[in-house]
Amino acid sequence: MVFFWCATRCFDFAVAEIRLPGFYGDHMVLQREMPIRLRGWADPGERVTVEFGDTQAETLATQQGTWEVTLPEQRANTVGQNLVFQSTNRIVLDDVLVGEVWLCSGQSNMEWTVAASERATEEIANANYPLIRHMKVGQRPSTTPLDDVESQWQVCTPDVVGGFTACGYFMALRLMKDLNVPIGLINSSWGGTRVEPWIPTIGFAEVPALAEIHESVLQKTPGSRLYRDNLQKHLQAVNDWMKQAKVALADGGEVSPSPAFPDFMKPFQSHQDPTMLYNGMIHALVGFSIRGAIWYQGESNHTEGMLYLEKKKALIQGWRTLWGQAELPFYYVQIAPFQYGREDPSILAEFWEAQEAVEQIPSTGMVVINDIATINDIHPPNKKDVGDRLAMLALRRDYGFKDVVADRPVLSDLQVLEGQLRLQFRNTGGGLKTRDGRPPSHFEIIGAGTRGYRPADAKIEGDAIVLTATGVNTPVACRFAWNKLAEPNLVGGTGLPVGAFRSGEEPDFLSVIAIEGEYKLVYDVDLAKIGKDIPYSYDASESIGSFDRIGYLLELQSEQYGDQKLFVAMDAFSQDASQIGIPTFSKEISFRQAVRNVDVFTTVSGIPNGVNVGSGSVEFWPNNYAPANTAGVVGASSSRYDFGDEPSSLTNGYGCMQVHLPERKITLFSINHWSEGASADLGIGNSSGEHSDWTFAGNASVYREKRLRVYVRETK
Repeated sequence: MVFFWCATRCFDFAVAEIRLPGFYGDHMVLQREMPIRLRGWADPGERVTVEFGDTQAETLATQQGTWEVTLPEQRANTVGQNLVFQSTNRIVLDDVLVGEVWLCSGQSNMEWTVAASERATEEIANANYPLIRHMKVGQRPSTTPLDDVESQWQVCTPDVVGGFTACGYFMALRLMKDLNVPIGLINSSWGGTRVEPWIPTIGFAEVPALAEIHESVLQKTPGSRLYRDNLQKHLQAVNDWMKQAKVALADGGEVSPSPAFPDFMKPFQSHQDPTMLYNGMIHALVGFSIRGAIWYQGESNHTEGMLYLEKKKALIQGWRTLWGQAELPFYYVQIAPFQYGREDPSILAEFWEAQEAVEQIPSTGMVVINDIATINDIHPPNKKDVGDRLAMLALRRDYGFKDVVADRPVLSDLQVLEGQLRLQFRNTGGGLKTRDGRPPSHFEIIGAGTRGYRPADAKIEGDAIVLTATGVNTPVACRFAWNKLAEPNLVGGTGLPVGAFRSGEEPDFLSVIAIEGEYKLVYDVDLAKIGKDIPYSYDASESIGSFDRIGYLLELQSEQYGDQKLFVAMDAFSQDASQIGIPTFSKEISFRQAVRNVDVFTTVSGIPNGVNVGSGSVEFWPNNYAPANTAGVVGASSSRYDFGDEPSSLTNGYGCMQVHLPERKITLFSINHWSEGASADLGIGNSSGEHSDWTFAGNASVYREKRLRVYVRETK
């Protein structure tokens, strides 16, 4: 970048000096075949001329000291040219190319560098590609939109390519070779970030499901109507207090504390807060012409299910609105299988489902990478295939390469046949196959009485898969790769993998678990009627013989939690049927022990489903209790109520009926403090409150329907 100033003005650079955004520089790439919009700052009214090749444009700076020009669209070049800005000073940007510009954003897997990727030494050594240029936006959160960012464009050489975004670089490499044009990468990414900080305010405004976040942003935005209204209310409260304080001062009386500035109006503080990274790392780029955006993010939002779809709508629509490109291409990566600790295996699968749903938005596309994951590393090092797959989407959809098969195989139809399911796929690239030559893996089917999903035998028939399973005579639904650790082998003819999905209409919960045929009902109680005494509507405890299994079916319905059902069965911890119901004081029931061979079937997310999901524990007593964990249950808290609590000496007290999966730190269900009736504690799964086992929740009244049934499996 070369600067020239007129000799008569060199003593005062602050006056009448044209200035450019910090990311304009030598080696920059401009978007081909689109109007070239350029901007900057100068003194009000100052004339600014911009020249590039044989094109020129000029304008006058506004009263606010800003200027903008638009050069006509240009064809790609492969020899750099000067981009000249002329006013009372002259700035020359050297070696500026015209080609394809892509914004690369997201969290650590987008920020992941070539140097940290697979085959890095070889890739770096071969990286003499002067037509590929890269610039990295500095990590800078901001409470207000910034008009400028500092960065430098780098020409791709072995000396610098190691610091490029790997996904972007490998995409650029494929595009450059196939298109024979320069490729510019704008890398604005930050490891560990959620999606919300990348979303502009207008994005939240356009998605009704995110109205609460939008309101919180406006409440913190000086100049917004909501901010002004709230500030006016606060000032009025302060003025009223000042009047009272002056009277108290004069009279020697007492005055109350002054009104505090409302917390909801205080600026965001974290780079993870809504709009913070859009403001600091994207806003300054808006208006700079780009072909499209690639996105690799989601790990930090992966527990949100379909809410993520709404947030991606806000991101994509917000960016498109601000760039003025209604169909700005947006291609993204489905996050890879990963362990995520002891987390329920279906949580990630539900997130994959949400990511796939983003493709409902026009001009978007997703690449699946379940075939190149690293289960114990959240950063799969194979970024070359990721970049290639992103490039293929762009080549086919944006650059007219109709012979490129860019789309993965996806389910197009499900047929329910006698004893089997037939799945038809599209985009198979010449037919389905497996990458290891073995039968397709990770398929499951479900039907009435199957006790959840069963592993299925899968057979390939061209573009279709036929599923069967022993013991599933009437399958009605299926799912594929529905586990956080799933690395399925099913691919299309081009090698692109099939992503996780589920299809069909699952039978109702009671039909699936079909407990009546195996278990005998002992107790039935409407929990809306509980109190100090438990009014069982059905009690067969005196007629029960010997049994080896005990089961509990809890059904709860509420607006807050929805329709929840859970059936848990375990090896019998008692041989007395009168001792397995709600442990009231009159029944003299008290159990605090481990239970084995726990089966769990539930509609509640976050709880594992299946036969023998592990060891469990029961905490049944009528006593008061404390969180002391004197039994030394591994992982239990000694200060919060969970799965390691201790009953106290007051035997006719608070009362606890809880079943847990201690190794997973999960409470399966809780019925506590039943003597309080509508203020009892009820819940399935972990409570989101302070105490995971629902102690002190006092929430029974939120459920419009609540029913408990107790079963045993009798032995002959």
